[in-house]
This record gives sequence, structure tokens and C-alpha cells, in this order.
Amino acid sequence: MFELNKINSIANTYIAELRDVDIQRDPARFRRNLERLGEFFAFEISKTLKYVDRETQTPLGFANTKSLLYTPVLGTILRAGLPLHTGMLNVFDLSDSVFVSAYRKVHSSGAFTIQIENISTPDLNDRILIMSDPMLATGLSMVMCCKELLARFKVKELHIVGLIASAEGIRHIQANLPSAKLWVGAIDEEMTSKSYIVPGLGDAGDLAFGKKL
Repeated sequence: MFELNKINSIANTYIAELRDVDIQRDPARFRRNLERLGEFFAFEISKTLKYVDRETQTPLGFANTKSLLYTPVLGTILRAGLPLHTGMLNVFDLSDSVFVSAYRKVHSSGAFTIQIENISTPDLNDRILIMSDPMLATGLSMVMCCKELLARFKVKELHIVGLIASAEGIRHIQANLPSAKLWVGAIDEEMTSKSYIVPGLGDAGDLAFGKKL
């Protein structure tokens, strides 16, 4: 598992700004920081992918270069995942995309279940899939979405990206998707009774796009 905050880089400043209650008052900055971190994750993942040698013609001759052997498919869970997804798409700019509409259905007891309403996806057979969501709290949404896709397609390789994850969510993903490669910005130990990560950063979707009904 890769943890971005274990490496000293400007990415840690962006993570700190996303958590900061004062800076969070600027939704444009919040979205931009999510996008920037998506670019960081995409760059780090790109180091692990396979490349082929090629010869590229320049105005003055030919240069020996390298190109991705397989362009990954980028997937995200609506709506909070959109800025993070956009950042990754800035790097993997030839990628196809998967969009999953999923939400927590809260019951009168206070418990909740994950409901998937729609999945828009290209053919994922024999392709690398990178699924991203800013918050990996219980891990239930990510596991359910990935299992739905894995039931339909024979994916070559699965990567999961989360900006802030809970320790419990990480354990749930590792137990249910043991072959997935995990990429996270930071891991927090606690969750509230309503399954919000502590200290976390709040509701990423609301902070990026405004409060929902």
C-alpha cells in the first residue's frame, strides 16, 4: 500500500489545506486541491505501469522514447469523486472513464446500506482499472462498486485511490479485494457512529459542490 503523506512533498500541503476548516470555505480551492492530488496519485501509479520503447520523429531526427503499454481506465463514485477523477484524467488523458452512482441509504435505526443506482462503463476486459473516491470510510461503497465491475469483467489489474481513509476501511478493502493495489493520501484511525472519518475533513461532496438536501 502506498501512503502519499509518508513522502515529504507539496502534496502534503494540499492535504492539509483540504482538512483546514478556514480554507474549506473556498469551494473552488477545495476542488482544485482534490484535482491536484489526483494528478499526484496518477503520477505515482504511472511509475508502476509497463512501458514500451518507441522511436519518435522530431523536426531534427528521431528520439528513443517510451510510451505506456496499456492506458488505464479511470473510475470514480459520483459526486465527491469528480475533482479527484479530473486530476487523474489530466495525467492519463487518453483514458476511458467509469462513473458509478452510489449512495448511503440511511434506515430508521440509524444504520445504512449502500445503494448503486447506475454504472456507466466501457469494456473493462483485460484492462487496468483505477477506481478513486476521496473518502474511504467503511470501505463498503468502494468494495461494492469494484465487486460489481469485477463480476461483469475480467480486469487485468485493479488500483484503488482514496485521499483520506480510515484504518477500518483499509482493512475492509484488503479483506474483500486482496488483489487490489491501494493508494491513499493519509490514514486516520477513528470513525464516528455515523461512519465519518475522524479527524478526516468533513463531507467532501458538500465541500466541493455545496450541501445537498
